[in-house]
Amino acid sequence: MGTTTIDINRDFNRAVHYVNSYNKPIQPDILLRLYAYYRMAHEDTSHSTKSEEPIIKAFKLNALLQVLHMDSVEAKKNYVELVSEAFDFSISICYFLSIC
Repeated sequence: MGTTTIDINRDFNRAVHYVNSYNKPIQPDILLRLYAYYRMAHEDTSHSTKSEEPIIKAFKLNALLQVLHMDSVEAKKNYVELVSEAFDFSISICYFLSIC
């Protein structure tokens, strides 16, 4: 049986919660990919108007441009997969320990 939209949303939300509560430094390349997947998952491709350094804006825009071809579901799956790989994160362990 395939993964349902409910499962994907649940896993995505747990992965987001895990990353938001992660208290160690995260590699910049991982952060940028997470940022881009998150934005695409929420179908938010608008350009930020925050007052950030131009170089940061450029890196974020570049990361977003690399995933513009993805739909929301694919972005969520990629986000969960990246979190699983980069943080040795397991949705089943997260659920079992009630940490997500």
